[in-house]
Parts: sequence; structure tokens; C-alpha cells
Amino acid sequence: MGKKVTGGAMLLLLTVFAAESAWAAGETTDSGTTAWMLTATALVLMMVPGLAMFYGGLVRTKNVLGTMMHSFAAMVVIGVLWPAVGYALSFGPGVLGGLVGWNPDYVFLNGIDESIMDAGIPEYVFAMFQGKFAIIAPALIAGAFAERVSFRGYVLFIALWSVAVYSPICHWVWAEDGFLFNMGPAGAIDFAGGTVVHISSGVSALVAAFFLGARRGYPRNVMHPNNLVMTLIGAGLLWVGWFGFNAGSAVASDLDTGRALTVTQIAAAAGAFAWMIIEAVLYKKATSLGVVSGILAGLVAITPAAGVVQPIGAMVIGVAASVFCFLAIQVKNRAGYDDSLDAFGIHGIGGIVGAIALTFFIRESWMVEAAAAAGGSWSIWQQLGVQVAAVAVTIAYAALVTLVLIFIVEKTVGFRLRESQEMSGLDHSLHGEHGYGLINLN
Repeated sequence: MGKKVTGGAMLLLLTVFAAESAWAAGETTDSGTTAWMLTATALVLMMVPGLAMFYGGLVRTKNVLGTMMHSFAAMVVIGVLWPAVGYALSFGPGVLGGLVGWNPDYVFLNGIDESIMDAGIPEYVFAMFQGKFAIIAPALIAGAFAERVSFRGYVLFIALWSVAVYSPICHWVWAEDGFLFNMGPAGAIDFAGGTVVHISSGVSALVAAFFLGARRGYPRNVMHPNNLVMTLIGAGLLWVGWFGFNAGSAVASDLDTGRALTVTQIAAAAGAFAWMIIEAVLYKKATSLGVVSGILAGLVAITPAAGVVQPIGAMVIGVAASVFCFLAIQVKNRAGYDDSLDAFGIHGIGGIVGAIALTFFIRESWMVEAAAAAGGSWSIWQQLGVQVAAVAVTIAYAALVTLVLIFIVEKTVGFRLRESQEMSGLDHSLHGEHGYGLINLN
């Protein structure tokens, strides 16, 4: 019996040793990290139908399906475009002076069939995880021009935007040879997409809102949400999915993952709480729309910061995001421009607040590492300069290129709906359907 036990123990040790050797040689996967990244990928994809519900509940009855189709179209169009060329443009070696990446081996993901990354996950998993970010970014923009754009114009726009705006910015910030990735000793901090996803889409949304003009009747006619219950459910799905968005960006299953998940939860709650307080003071009541706006403001702002701040920093950032996003929406209302669902007011402003405010709450250990990498010292003020530069570059590039793309779409297939189509509603005029059966659409 003793020999059997000893033999079994030896066999176990040899198996473990062989597995560790294979892991060290990069020949196998880390099953735990891979399982988590598969889960995180699914969570981020769940955010897209969550966004569809969030936006769909905020528009008028006659536009609910057309608005939700914008999110689902992004899943379809970018779901094809990303593996075809998007991954190659984003994570390939820099070309055209570093403007964008390119690796022919990444086209249709042909060259990564047996690739295992240093993190111990198949490169397929990483490519699909990143692809979900590429899907949700253009879907966010749709909130700015809800209820007034053609479906084919939208499809062409998001395809062009993904290639010409998203992929270059993604390369600058997250590719190892990206110039923002290498700005300063630790690069511009964007842990999970505050710059890449939210600032780029928020600024593009603002440009689109100005270029396309207001909905007919806005702001003279009150345009009530058709289903705030659906918006609340959508916000809940976004909150849950955001754990994959932020914690998954660690590309690990370790301490950094736990930190990112924790601060994500705290910032979302703090953002919602702050918005409730603002409304209680100003209006003597807390609204469901205000709560979900605060949730999103906190989530957006913590996205770039999730890898470097501690809980107290997350709480302050969540509160600050709600304050600034609330003020941005008030400015919009007074200025009279029609960002229909406040895509810029929440995502653009929230992303800017998070990308800059994180500088003042970076954990000390991170700053020590940055100083060592700098060969001496590195201050928060120096990092602040890097963050501001990254934000400024992203705003300028996204605004300029988006303006050109909208002009191209408008002059080719058309972007803004004809008056008769807009008055009939997206559901009927573009899709031949009705979201709520025989309900009166007026």
C-alpha cells in the first residue's frame, strides 16, 4: 500500500512539474485566467443589449425598435469588421508614422490560431474581449442622434468610425508601440477605455448632434421617455457587465482584478448617490432617470482609473463625475443643442473627469514604480500633464475625423431622415415594425 501511495505521489509531482515547465515555455493556457477572461468577454457583450434597453426606454414609442437596432447593428457590423481588420489595425505594429497599427497575420485572425499570450490565455480570447469594446463604442454614439437618422447611414457611419477613429486611438493607447502608451515612464493611464471608448465616442456624439441638427419639434415639444422601467433594467445590465469591462481589463485573475472590480462597484454607487442628493436638493425628489444617470457617470469615470486608484479615490471620482455630468446636461438644456440621450454629457464628460481626476488618487506603489522607470522621480503633476495631453489628442482627433465621416455619409447614402420618415418614426418608416403592437404611435 505504501509503495502505491509513494508511486502515486511521484506521478502527481511529475505531472505538476511537467505542467509548470510547459506553462513556463508558453505551451499551455492558464485555465483559471482563461475561464475568467471568457466570462469577462461575455459580460462586456451583455452590456450592448443592456445599452439597447437603456436607450430604447428613453425615446418615444414610435422609435423604440429603431433605437435598439442601433445597438444590435453594432454587434453585427463591428462583429464582422473587428476580426476582419479591426484587430490588425488596433494591435498590429505601427504604420503610417504610428497613426494606426497593421499586421497581415491578424487579418481574419488567421495568424493567431495557436497563439498563447504571456498572460496564459489564447490570443483568440484577448481578440474577442477587445472586440466587445470596439462594438460598444460606436453604439454609445447613437444616443446623440436618436430618433432622426437613417439605418443605412448609421451602419455606414459606424463601420467607417470603427476603422478611422476607434482603431487608431486604441492603437495609440493600448498597443505596445502606441505613442500615448509610451508617453512618460508609464504612459497615459487608461485602464479599461475611458479615453479609447468613452471620450472618443462622447466627443464624436457631440459633433454628430451639432452636424445633424435637432429632432423636429425640439425643444418646443416635450419628448417623454416611453418606458423608464426598461431603462432601469438596461442600467442594471450595464452595471453588472461593467465588472467584465473593468476587471477583465487586467487580463488576469489576481489582485489587480479584485481591485478593479471593487472600485467599479464603489464608483457606480457613489455616482448614483451623488445624483440623488443633487436632485433632492434642487427638486425635492429623486428620479429613476437621475439614478441611472449617476450610475453611468460613476461607471464611465472609474473606467480609466480602475487599475490605479483605491476605494476612497473611486468614491470621490464617482461623486465628481455625477456633479460634472449633471452640470453638462444643464448646459445642454440651456444651449438648446439636441444630444438626445446625453451621450456626450455622460460618456464624454465622465470619461474626461475620470482620465484627469485619477491623477490625484494614484496609489503610492504605482508612483514609486513610475519614478523608478523615469530613472529618478515622477510627480503626479507630470502624470497630470500626460493625462491632459492624451485627453486633448483624443478630443481633437475624434472630433475632426468624425466631422469628415458624417459629411461623407450624408453626401453618399444620406444620414438625416426625411421629415415624413422622422414624423412616422424609425420603427415604421425604416423597419416596418412596431415596438408595442397596436399602441397609438403619436
